[in-house]
Amino acid sequence: MTSEIKRLEEDRRKTAAWKKWGPYLSERQWGTVREDYSDDGNAWDYFNHDQARSRAYRWGEDGLGGISDDRQLLCFCLALWNGRDAFLKERLFGLTNSQGNHGEDVKEYYFYLDSTPTHSFMRFLYKYPQAAYPYDELVEANRRRTRHELEYELLDTGIFDDDRYFDCFVEYAKAGPEDVLITVTVANRGPEDATLHVLPTLWFRNTWSWGDGGERPVLLCAPRTGAPAAIEAAHPVLGTRYLYCEGAPELLFTENETNNERLFGTPNASPFVKDGIHRHVVDGEAGAVNPAMTGTKAAAHHVLTVPAGQSRTLRLRLCDAPPEKMARPFGASFDKMMAQRQSDADAFYAHLTPAKLDEDQARVFRQALAGMLWTKQFYHYDVNKWLDERGHSLAHPGAQSSRNEHWHHMYNADIISMPDKWEYPWYAAWDLAFHMQALTLVDPDFSKQQLALMLREHYMHPNGQIPAYEWNFGDVNPPVHAWATNYIHRLEKASGRADMQWLERSFQKLLLNFTWWVNRKDRNGRNLFEGGFLGLDNIGVFDRSAPLPTGGYLEQADGTAWMTLFCLNMLDISFELARHHDSYADMALKFMQHSLWIASSMFQGGEEECMWDEKDGFFYDVLRYPDGRAQRLQVRSVVGLLPMCAVATFDGELLQRFPEIIERYRHFNAARPELMAAVHDSRVPGVGGRHLASVLNEDKLRRVLAKVLDEDEFLGAYGIRSLSRHHEAHPYVFAAGGQTYRVDYQPAESDSGMFGGNSNWRGPIWAPINALVIRALLQYYSYYGESFQIECPTGSGRLMSLYRIAEEISRRNNAIFLRGPDGRRPVFGGTEKFQTDPHWRDYILFYEYFHGDNGAGLGASHQTGWTGIVARGMHLFATLAPEDLLGEGKTVR
Repeated sequence: MTSEIKRLEEDRRKTAAWKKWGPYLSERQWGTVREDYSDDGNAWDYFNHDQARSRAYRWGEDGLGGISDDRQLLCFCLALWNGRDAFLKERLFGLTNSQGNHGEDVKEYYFYLDSTPTHSFMRFLYKYPQAAYPYDELVEANRRRTRHELEYELLDTGIFDDDRYFDCFVEYAKAGPEDVLITVTVANRGPEDATLHVLPTLWFRNTWSWGDGGERPVLLCAPRTGAPAAIEAAHPVLGTRYLYCEGAPELLFTENETNNERLFGTPNASPFVKDGIHRHVVDGEAGAVNPAMTGTKAAAHHVLTVPAGQSRTLRLRLCDAPPEKMARPFGASFDKMMAQRQSDADAFYAHLTPAKLDEDQARVFRQALAGMLWTKQFYHYDVNKWLDERGHSLAHPGAQSSRNEHWHHMYNADIISMPDKWEYPWYAAWDLAFHMQALTLVDPDFSKQQLALMLREHYMHPNGQIPAYEWNFGDVNPPVHAWATNYIHRLEKASGRADMQWLERSFQKLLLNFTWWVNRKDRNGRNLFEGGFLGLDNIGVFDRSAPLPTGGYLEQADGTAWMTLFCLNMLDISFELARHHDSYADMALKFMQHSLWIASSMFQGGEEECMWDEKDGFFYDVLRYPDGRAQRLQVRSVVGLLPMCAVATFDGELLQRFPEIIERYRHFNAARPELMAAVHDSRVPGVGGRHLASVLNEDKLRRVLAKVLDEDEFLGAYGIRSLSRHHEAHPYVFAAGGQTYRVDYQPAESDSGMFGGNSNWRGPIWAPINALVIRALLQYYSYYGESFQIECPTGSGRLMSLYRIAEEISRRNNAIFLRGPDGRRPVFGGTEKFQTDPHWRDYILFYEYFHGDNGAGLGASHQTGWTGIVARGMHLFATLAPEDLLGEGKTVR
């Protein structure tokens, strides 16, 4: 057992709070819904980047490469100034949705290089130019560009030419749960000596200015003669902590309070405000910081001149030991502990990383998981209080509707896995379900806690809906929670650590969510489901969340497939619970029947009413007109691919344990033979005595796979595309109301403004969809075994088993990030700095999605949240052999 695993055990048993301090700061708190008190709901403009240095946040904090406690009461981050910028670099800059030609986009280069699950060791890198940061140039250049052009990036400005920049590394190592050692290493990559102001900053989240009755904390200077400088942080709830700073930096104090004078032209209650340190350092205002050396925000100001090609290191220590008990905070023991925690992290990942992975694969694997661990965030949002502050209380709703007005019950104040802490610094429930597939590799307890969190009473709506995301909690995300819950349970069961209590509690809450879907999203009780955009932005002809230009409504192939998958996973969980409590066998029967009702509905109706197109061998959305007519919308996209993913296998021995239930199911089928006619007959045993529940029988599976594995359709060099390449030569065109609507294959960002600037679903490769396809193929393989062979790629004449096809798709996904024979990583596209520079080429970015043809990264550049799922694929096929899926009693992990 490694030292890190021992720390996880101690944290689980609550004998040591190893996770109390972690990377829980957002990368962007400005421009979020939580901080938006505008009348028009324009969060980006109401609280923008320019205001962030001067304006206190209401609900959370952001910072550069920072940490906080798990209630985000006390925060620490890095602040920098190169002597040329207009203001301190305390947080990351990026474009708002209206400024970017492809939507919001962070314009910085930073990397989450390492982290253990208890955050006992973490490493972060920020690349800071030595010239003035080109804020205006980035805004203006992107504003001029169209949706048909690439985004204008920071490297395009030439600011990194001649390597005139600093690599700023921050490392954290825990000597104990309340003792965090910190090093800041500044490397000058340029050809000349250069000076950098480094300001490690400590501050309290402002909890005292909002009328909540919170007692004001205080930061004080706590120096001792001949000892390192120290800042004392006294908080009425957290207690007292100390930040020790090596050397003799200038300690600067101010208040984490809004500069009303600068922003609103009204007087400040105190001359010491949030941007006081910035004004002191950058503008030379000596009176902007408190000479009494007290406040709620403080920084240790170091001025480093770093020779060309060399580096300088600062040491700090954040702990609960007062000066009288901390005789030598930076002695030899400090360096020894930093080295020990680095060694612990290496040992942890050496234990975790499959031996089959080569050095580059292991690097990508580790950075993917590190990024996912770094994107944890303290998320605080009391919706009832927020609505009340906006004049929309339960007692007085107000004449004008408000965002999230039906979610008064929500009170969120937890550490949550975020998709991305800059572009998506708020949780998205279905994204989170995918995050857990990879995070289970390093921290199963956290994964289970995260899934359970979304089902708790202060998250889930009383009507059973799981919240989507803060822009609209009432939007409809795909129902993947049961899939993720079942997946994690199977993994734990395989390792001998099945948590039946967690599974049962989750099942009870998921029942509420399932009922919500059945009652709210099946318009006519025909088991054909809607849900709006369901996370797929503009992949279809219309905005599926808006009224249709034709009138009427859509019956969605993906919505119905998601519900089939939901049903099948509830069935699987029911059977698992029935092993321990026979009463759950009735629930298994209920879901056996219900899954058949839903799956078969996709094949019912007349020629144009049926989602299944017999001629094409594919599924499509069906448009229902107000007069009762129906029309299939023949767009070949993941919408029609998802029914293939609605599959589950079951242990035949388990089925035999409940003969009464099986007999009742036989009677059900005998009375309704039409339900089983189109789908796979789940009564027929396969390899190992397993049974298969699937929307697709063998013939239809082969027909769908023929398109999925066709390189002129879905199968790209780097995985499964979101939209078939068929539409490059054959766009889908639909006319309605005097307008023409068009879908054609676009391998990168979409040029449609259907969902504002941030629209992307017309061809790119998306890791979660690939993960769903891979898992489905393994389910099919465990039933059909080696007897099911199909061409891969289609037309190649090369027959492969479903296991080998799943492995091949995973290999293509992984290749996005790995160096090819030419030494280049597809993820970096044509950006030469990333491809060839030794100080760039091994720092991996995990983008939101990828070019459908060349694999280049697109969208959010730090979407490790869901793209990090590639780590699971790497691990899976390095540890899982085909025979592991075929023996009797074996199930897919």
